[in-house]
Amino acid sequence: MQSDIGERKNMEYHIIAFIIGFILDIFLGDPYWLPHPIRAIGNLISWLEERLLGKKTEELAQDRRDTEKELKNGKWLVMFVLLITVIGTALLLACAYGIHVYAGVVVEAVMTYQILAAKCLKVESMKVYDCLKKQDLEASRKAVSMIVGRDTSVLDETGVAKATIETVAENTSDGVIAPMLYTALGGPVLGFFYKAVNTMDSMVGYKNQRYLHFGRVAAKLDDVMNYIPARISAYLMIGVSFVMGKEFSGKQAYRIYKRDNRKHASPNSAQTESVCAGALGIQLAGNASYFGKIVEKPYIGDETRKVVYEDIRRINRLMYATACFCEGVCIFLLYLGWTLCR
Repeated sequence: MQSDIGERKNMEYHIIAFIIGFILDIFLGDPYWLPHPIRAIGNLISWLEERLLGKKTEELAQDRRDTEKELKNGKWLVMFVLLITVIGTALLLACAYGIHVYAGVVVEAVMTYQILAAKCLKVESMKVYDCLKKQDLEASRKAVSMIVGRDTSVLDETGVAKATIETVAENTSDGVIAPMLYTALGGPVLGFFYKAVNTMDSMVGYKNQRYLHFGRVAAKLDDVMNYIPARISAYLMIGVSFVMGKEFSGKQAYRIYKRDNRKHASPNSAQTESVCAGALGIQLAGNASYFGKIVEKPYIGDETRKVVYEDIRRINRLMYATACFCEGVCIFLLYLGWTLCR
């Protein structure tokens, strides 16, 4: 009986922290002056990479490489990062709740806030929008280089806008919906577990000479963890496209999604990109340059009109609406679970 009451109380505190964390992210984002745990995870990954693979300045000679060792060390990287992340998050939460329940709720709310990235994604993408609006191509290339992995020095205005839109569309799942779902399901421990996987993928999950073997486990784990959330994100985005006004088409979002959601090397990236292309009536993807090499990619969507910088503002509206919709669904399901336990 006592354990049942405790579980109900824990669920109640989790719901409160979950709501507060989302509100904080929507309004505050990630100020540069505020220490952020994802930066700490990134620093840990870099530190371990140097010791398990060598410094980035060191050339890895193809004829002297031990690919099996690189793959094994990549596994060690994943295990170390996830173990430290989970233990650190769990200990901090346990200590906070051990001090006082209100302290626990505050810490959990702040953690939830730091797991989500809706406002940050909007702020960084709107920097590109502002530069394009001022017709400053060089500044817009520099701004978009902060949020994409491709080479931006060769992009024209349309290319910069497309790269920004694709990033916001993909990160609607990776940076907002997926971490929200995992946090709703397992609290900040599972939320930061996901963020650690996602951060490893963004840092070492490339199919280039340096990371092909070392980053393989991180990349595959990221694919697995994003498989279901990416598809949930796509359907949530389709749903809100029907009620977002005449600038968006829910019907076309669904049609393009069903046709183009597999047109990407990643099993997940084209899910929300295809919805975005259909909803806005534009064509995304196509060939892109990474680390000086052209990577051939199929187009996503139909070119019913040219991509313009105003589409960056539109995709941010779509991203925010999708985030709010998902938050509402999560709160409803958590509340339903809480009431059933009463």
